[in-house]
Amino acid sequence: MTSHPVLAGSDREAFGSMQRASTPRSERYRIGKGLRKVTPRSSLAGWTPALRAADPVDVVEAQNAGRVPELVPLRIQRMSASPHAFLRGAAALHAADFSLLPETGVHPVICGDAHLGNFGFYASPERELVFDLNDFDEAHPGAWEWDLRRLVSSAWVAGRDSGASEEQCGEAVTRCVRSYAEHLRHLADEPLLARSFDIMDVDTLRSDADHKTSRRVIDKAAERARRRTSDRALPRFVTEEGGARRIVTEPPLIAHPDEVHTARILAALDEYLATLPPHWSRILGGYHAVDVAHKVVGVGSVGLRAYLVLCEGSNPDDVLFLQLKQARRSVVAPYVHGGEAWHAHQGQRVVEYQQALQTVSDPLLGWTTINGRQYYVRQFRDMKGAIVPDRLDAPALADYADVCGKLLAKGHARTSGASMIAGYLGKGGKVAEALCAFARAYADQTEADHDALLRAIRVGRLSDRTPEQVPGRAIG
Repeated sequence: MTSHPVLAGSDREAFGSMQRASTPRSERYRIGKGLRKVTPRSSLAGWTPALRAADPVDVVEAQNAGRVPELVPLRIQRMSASPHAFLRGAAALHAADFSLLPETGVHPVICGDAHLGNFGFYASPERELVFDLNDFDEAHPGAWEWDLRRLVSSAWVAGRDSGASEEQCGEAVTRCVRSYAEHLRHLADEPLLARSFDIMDVDTLRSDADHKTSRRVIDKAAERARRRTSDRALPRFVTEEGGARRIVTEPPLIAHPDEVHTARILAALDEYLATLPPHWSRILGGYHAVDVAHKVVGVGSVGLRAYLVLCEGSNPDDVLFLQLKQARRSVVAPYVHGGEAWHAHQGQRVVEYQQALQTVSDPLLGWTTINGRQYYVRQFRDMKGAIVPDRLDAPALADYADVCGKLLAKGHARTSGASMIAGYLGKGGKVAEALCAFARAYADQTEADHDALLRAIRVGRLSDRTPEQVPGRAIG
């Protein structure tokens, strides 16, 4: 099997002509429908461990390279917590696996890490609470199937972790895929600008939920998100020392770099300002940095460098937290061909593809370089919040998977190939059936991979024992 099927005859010529704006949507839809001959929809069902080209523990170890060594055990600890936690940190393993499977060759910008936990609340520039994809470290042009495979796999694994039956896991996956297909077809028929304005706010999210438990979960998560702002973060993350504010120290989760590296971070903020639109650069120019700390984030991101910068305006009550997060080459990049795989600055890649996939984005997104490493910058605690998928009951999980499928379709439709993908999918029933079979088999694989990680910990190949504190050197 090949990850880039060769199109035959007129389909190959028509596929190449997609770059011409004059190609009617009806023709693009026909091309997509024709791809069923090259990549039958039933072929999306297959997965067996024999297809695996890499040892899962080897991939985990390879991803540890270049991280802060003292924090690697914390990454292993978090990934070992459950099969779903392992899945969250296994984007590189999934990219390697999925690249071996059948796909249509249609490559929009994809998230690259589209699991159920990678959707959440955040504030729009107008300070309205919206719900969308919210992490783009792996975003890159790639096969739309890879995003959908990771999403349905996470639905099945999360369902098992929360006690759902196999039938209930299948229902969540079916709703996810059908929602993806239906919304993609809807957007493919819309004007290009209309696709760019498709947004999901809290009211829309609630109205899409079929069950009372889902609406309760949404309401609680939304209320928590509204409280997660910079000013409310002060009591949690800041202390007063000699009349000056300082970010708290909580080793190994929060630690301060030395003076030399702190100076490098502050200097890099000037470079960051130059990547913002003039208005926002001017606004941020009115703040001054008070303190800098390294703060551990996420599961798969643990050990990558992530700095928290406390900023104050002219009034002490006017505070802002910025987060600088290290950006490395996307795990998707090794598996795509040609010019799709090269980016000069990985922080810029993350920012531009986040803006491509989200309907509205943090207006303070930008990028910079520190000590030769590339970073993207965003607001911290900007009304960000999440729904925890492996704690949902079965009806709420199905509702949530439905919403995530819809949002993934919206992201893909905003870039390229929507009409072709819609033509290939049809109403989504056959693809849903195929991906249910795939998700169940890959959930088995994920549980086996999680077990392999636990064995590697038991025999001492990997350590999950975190130090009480990170040594007092700069995390640079």
